[in-house]
Amino acid sequence: MRFQRQKNHVIDLLFPIAVLFVFAISSFLVLILSAHIYSSQTQKMNTGYTVHTSLAYVAEKIRQNDSDGGISAGTFQGQECLVLKGGSGDIRYTTYIYSYKGKLKELTLRDGTDASLSDGKDILAVADFSVSEIRPGLFRFTSTDTDGTTASVTISERSRQ
Repeated sequence: MRFQRQKNHVIDLLFPIAVLFVFAISSFLVLILSAHIYSSQTQKMNTGYTVHTSLAYVAEKIRQNDSDGGISAGTFQGQECLVLKGGSGDIRYTTYIYSYKGKLKELTLRDGTDASLSDGKDILAVADFSVSEIRPGLFRFTSTDTDGTTASVTISERSRQ
């Protein structure tokens, strides 16, 4: 019986190492690219979050208080604001939504009660918030966040239709 001796070549060792190296580099590049894509998408999502959240908040407040004549654009102590009038029984109240010192604020007062702009509850950090009544029952709200991103929405009262 004769034994055959197999010859080992250097390529038998280098080829698996090379394949492993290529696989490791490819995995690393995919990881770096996916981290970059995730980071950029998260930043894009966060950029508009404050602006769109503030406008969604105002839209929801309008829907909650939608009664004939209950919604108007006005001023509270010289500050432009959204004015929502409502009541329960004999008690009448007014809610003001406005921007003051970099914050979107909400202040609900019983009619005849005095308060100041700083008494409102902080909702979100905004650089600017404006309200305009385009025509009776149709409002345009514009919000700018602290990064300078601006968005606006136009909302109509459904109770006036």
